[in-house]
Amino acid sequence: MNAEKKAFREQQIAKLQAQAQATQAAGEGLLAKLTQLPSWQAAKTVGMTVSNPFEVPTAPIMAAALAAGKQVLIPRCLPKRQMAFLPDPGPGQRIKSAFGIPEPAYDEAQVNDQPDLLIVPGIAYALDTHARIGFGGGYYDRFLQRYQGPTVVLAAPVMAYATAAWPVEDHDVKIDQILTID
Repeated sequence: MNAEKKAFREQQIAKLQAQAQATQAAGEGLLAKLTQLPSWQAAKTVGMTVSNPFEVPTAPIMAAALAAGKQVLIPRCLPKRQMAFLPDPGPGQRIKSAFGIPEPAYDEAQVNDQPDLLIVPGIAYALDTHARIGFGGGYYDRFLQRYQGPTVVLAAPVMAYATAAWPVEDHDVKIDQILTID
């Protein structure tokens, strides 16, 4: 693992934890922007993760998607740092992964690895290059290398950087759109 990235992740996660309330509060405005995107409006399936307390909250996004008749897909981590998107069974039916992340049960017949829109998680985003840095597992970069649809991130102020403050590597996949709070 890149030592510079590791150090940045540690600092950024501490910042995110310290500003969790502000990030949660930014969620409403980011959701409003998201629902105005043509890619959101056209999507019948939307892939996203179940957020943790210091990320932009995804429960309201899931509710908005369901209210608009969209299917919500959430990732299931697989061996070899792979993941598959499956229909969200709802909070009561999710299973905690080894990482403590709520996931759907795996059913190969239900896998949809090409959702119409993918909301990509991360801990920081570069506004100039659309680079992102995640939690360090590489699951999303591996997935994004074969994903062909539009990608968007919801960047609370603490997550938005004018330019990357971390090393960007060749395997780091750029995001199509970064939504921020003005």
